Amino acid sequence: MLNSKQRKFLTAKANSVKPIYNVGKSSLTPEIVKGIDEALEARELIKVSILKNCMDDPKEIAEIISERTHSDVVRIIGKKIILYRAAKKPVIELPD
Repeated sequence: MLNSKQRKFLTAKANSVKPIYNVGKSSLTPEIVKGIDEALEARELIKVSILKNCMDDPKEIAEIISERTHSDVVRIIGKKIILYRAAKKPVIELPD
């Protein structure tokens, strides 16, 4: 679980990160969840973009992704979701 200081730190770090996955009208497929899981393992901090043709609520999608990938939702900004999960060998050093 992230505290507010860590969320702020990760949000600032995510400013330069481009969304690497787009969730469209087919919503969350097992392939997208698997890809997000692999991306979290490789990068720790990623952005997911929810496209206009996706009818699901970004908060619900973020919750589902978080559950299935065992990651933390750092922030939801409009239709962008920032996710974080520490890797086995963490690269990002979180503040206390």
